[in-house]
Amino acid sequence: MIYLDYSATTPVNRQVLDTFNKVCLDYPGNSNSLHSLGVKSKELEDYATSEIAKMLGVKSSEIIYTSGASESNNLAIKGICLKYQNRGKHIITTFLEHSSIIGPMNYLSNMGFEVDFVKIKDDGLVDLDHLKSLMRSDTILVSICMVDSEIGLKQPIREIADIVSEYPKCYFHVDCTQAYGKIPVDLTGVDLASMSAHKIYGMKGIGLLIKKENINIEPLIHGGKSTTVYRSGTPALPLIVSLMKALKLIIPKVSDNYQYVSKLNKKICDKLGCYDRVHINSTENSIPNTINFSLKGIKPETFVHALDEKEIYISTKSACSSSNSMSNSVYALTKDKELSNGSLRISLSYMTTFEEVDKFLEVFDECYKKLEM
Repeated sequence: MIYLDYSATTPVNRQVLDTFNKVCLDYPGNSNSLHSLGVKSKELEDYATSEIAKMLGVKSSEIIYTSGASESNNLAIKGICLKYQNRGKHIITTFLEHSSIIGPMNYLSNMGFEVDFVKIKDDGLVDLDHLKSLMRSDTILVSICMVDSEIGLKQPIREIADIVSEYPKCYFHVDCTQAYGKIPVDLTGVDLASMSAHKIYGMKGIGLLIKKENINIEPLIHGGKSTTVYRSGTPALPLIVSLMKALKLIIPKVSDNYQYVSKLNKKICDKLGCYDRVHINSTENSIPNTINFSLKGIKPETFVHALDEKEIYISTKSACSSSNSMSNSVYALTKDKELSNGSLRISLSYMTTFEEVDKFLEVFDECYKKLEM
């Protein structure tokens, strides 16, 4: 098996799983209970939250645990807009965003909010001049991902934050789900940030939203004491501690892993660039973990299934996107419907070996020649 779909989800690190299992067995108490088992769980919860906060460069009070990035994105967007709608109902985002960003935007649009989309330049970066032209006195939220899930484009977050900061009634949300564990993350000027454990070799079912403490949001889930007033529910202590473990394992290795994956990326792109029907959509502003390309004249689903038969796994678009529509991200970048309808994504990891890449390229060549006929 050759797994090349790490942007969709990552395998759980054995040490993370062991941590999860140990906490499940050794800490049965609800951390909000007053008895000694509850106190013991609360102490571990506070320790884990403190460690996570240090690694992310935020305060413990600014962390809201969620079920994952989709919930975090929904909480950030709906929470801000519903809380501050008296200030205005104008939101700005891009077509590069994950469906858990676009979905809430559509929901709010049906409630009377106005959503504008920033243009993407040929190099894949947000058009900062266009963003400036879209900003208004009634703009209350700008939501732009640090790295998108389909093309891997890394956006100039600091420059965007500087623009948003000129509007004191507007907040800046950044989806960092595809950034953490792959590149250094700087949250200077960012008001809210989302992430998920299963993208960094952690457990599925746990993520968080960073919310700067001077900001209020409307909760999505009400009722019951938890780790924060902004998200009710029994604290998922084993998942919280396993998230701490996943971050401790991956954060120190970000630089070394980036250099290694860059070499894998170059080997694949150099080879794919030799095929007439292949168009590489990723740009120099894409992180090396993601290679997005299009096959002209070959249905992407057909190619994915052909590789699947050889136990090689890549994807079409994001795993959370509709399977029967073109890639909005690729279209925002290329303005080409053919490329947008035929895009494929290879996503790499420090776990990917050069032997796996060689085998993938060999099988790719076989499938390409067969389907080209």
